[in-house]
Order: sequence, then structure tokens, then C-alpha cells
Amino acid sequence: MQIRQFRYSADNFGYVLYGAHSALAVDGGAVSAISAFIRSADLNLVIITNTHQHMDHTCGNQQLIDRTGAAFIDNRTLRQGQVIELDGEPIEVYHTPGHTEESVCFRAGNAIITGDTLFNGTIGNCFSGDIEGFYRSIKKLMALPDPTIVYAGHDYVRESLAFARYLEPENGAIDLFLERYDPQHVFSTMEEERRINPYLRFNEPAIIAFLEKNDLPVTTERERWNSLMHIE
Repeated sequence: MQIRQFRYSADNFGYVLYGAHSALAVDGGAVSAISAFIRSADLNLVIITNTHQHMDHTCGNQQLIDRTGAAFIDNRTLRQGQVIELDGEPIEVYHTPGHTEESVCFRAGNAIITGDTLFNGTIGNCFSGDIEGFYRSIKKLMALPDPTIVYAGHDYVRESLAFARYLEPENGAIDLFLERYDPQHVFSTMEEERRINPYLRFNEPAIIAFLEKNDLPVTTERERWNSLMHIE
């Protein structure tokens, strides 16, 4: 399974997952670029879907349907553990509520498309209000192997790592990540996320010390998570 990233608007990303003949589009706002790629690679776009229902992610759906005749699968009908097959290769669906209730991620091979659940260096806003559900979703993603490639829904890398540096000014992994950051192909690995992303580092001594310094609860893991979620 291969994945192609498409930037659109100011910082959105859409993706095409494809095998030898067939393709699936996730958050296909880059309609013209995706259509051109499908034609040039002689692929058949068979499915269009989304990581969640916010307009900046669904805005290309109808145009892609009209141009390609692909079937649309509403991500709200997808379920945890569901597998979509593409040219005989599996794409596993992870239900990851938190940013929105219906948010999902798509895992294919050694990569996962995380939408606005997990960004490179941070996480999405908790628009659902379900901070506990968001915690469980992040814990689910934290169980992925270190080499797993994270493809997110937006390029917020510089802003995210500025905040990470504010929390952990001595964390040299942040500078190492920025040195190899390429806005033409934005990704991280789960190993890198564990080193730079404060929302995966709530058990690290430096993060705990920051929370304590700011008189925030740190006794349990969930308290540390909740404290991080309330830092502005």
C-alpha cells in the first residue's frame, strides 16, 4: 500500500492510498491535484471518505464523486476494527473520538492517517468536549510501533513545537525534528512523537515538573492528561 500526501488551503492535508490498480481518497480537498494524480498513475478511485466531518476536510467530496464516480463512505458509519480492502491490501479503521465524536484514523501498512486527532507534535482541539474519550484515543495510538509513520490533517509543526519547547526547553529532540521538517512532505514517526509531543509525554519528569510548577494536578496519569489539556 502506498500513500500520497496533498496539501490544500493554507495547511490542510488530504491523502490518496493506492495499490496496483485502485485508490481511496481521505479528506480529498485537493480535488484537481488528486484527480490529476489518479489519471497519471492510471488508478481507479473507488472510495472517498473522511477522518471527520469538519468542512475543511469534507469540502472536496462531491467534486471528487462527480469527477470519478467513486463510492462515498461516510466516516460516521465506519467502526473500530473495520477493514477496508484495496487491491487485496487492508486499511484498518480506528475510531478515535475526542477532536470530534466521529473521528477516525486509517492505518495502512506502516502508516496511519490521523486527521485532527494526532498532529505532528501536538493533538487537535477537543471540540467534542470528551476529554476522557480523547485520552483513550491517544493511548490507543500510543500503542502503535515506533516506526509507524504519522500523516496528520494539518501542518501545524512550527506552532506545535514552539509550544512543546515552552513546556520542555531542554528537549533536544524538538530541534532535531525541526531540522528535518520538510513542508513538501510532512510526517513524523510514533517514535518521534514520543520524544517531542507533550500530549504523549504526560509521564515524563520534565512535563510533570512543569505541571507541578503551575500548581496543576499530577498524581495520576489521567490528572496529568487533564492538566495538559487545560494549559493555554
